[in-house]
Amino acid sequence: MFISEIFYSLQGEGELTGVPSVFVRTSGCNLRCNWCDTPYASWNPEGQPHTIEQVVEAVQAHAVARHVVLTGGEPMIAPEIHALVDELKLLGYHITIETAATVAPEGIACDLASLSPKLLNSAPDDRLSLIWRKKHEALRWQPEVVRAWMAAYAHQLKFVIAQPADVDELEAMLASLHVEILPHKVLLMPEGVTLEEIRGRAGWLGELCKARGYRYAHRLQLELYGNRRGT
Repeated sequence: MFISEIFYSLQGEGELTGVPSVFVRTSGCNLRCNWCDTPYASWNPEGQPHTIEQVVEAVQAHAVARHVVLTGGEPMIAPEIHALVDELKLLGYHITIETAATVAPEGIACDLASLSPKLLNSAPDDRLSLIWRKKHEALRWQPEVVRAWMAAYAHQLKFVIAQPADVDELEAMLASLHVEILPHKVLLMPEGVTLEEIRGRAGWLGELCKARGYRYAHRLQLELYGNRRGT
């Protein structure tokens, strides 16, 4: 497996915010989100090859942690991801998988599926070829895959919001799934990689969450550590 980083921190986003967790960040992604905050695992994948045994050993080095977060990039395209999760589950870890929900779960072991479908605001700019931009747009929203994840696992739906119109867009996407979705399972996260950017959107986004019953999703890692690796 090509691994960008393995680190111990506090979960910064979603329902488990604040929980001490070991993060396993695979390198490589099938999307190219314009605002990606981990380009070293997506736009320009960096890392080192690891065996499953090496990853498990690195996780176990943090003896206090009982939660593991598989993230990326897109962890679901990593070779041997199913086998890695099986090993971690045998050791009793709670597994969160952070995924854009473009790849079907195919029975992977998972305690919390953190699904982050991409909106139009994710479209890559002209730094990428037209071929890549078309690929991103064709792949970013896979309703059948999202339904498969939701049907099989405890889940949360996390969206990156840059402007109020994005909320109307995500509501249309969710309506097209034709499944019941509890509003508190929908997490709206302000787009930005600095506290200033996030705070600039927090006011109106918080009011939208109050009006529609969604959960406002802070990014604790920026509050505690800033925008840097290993957090």
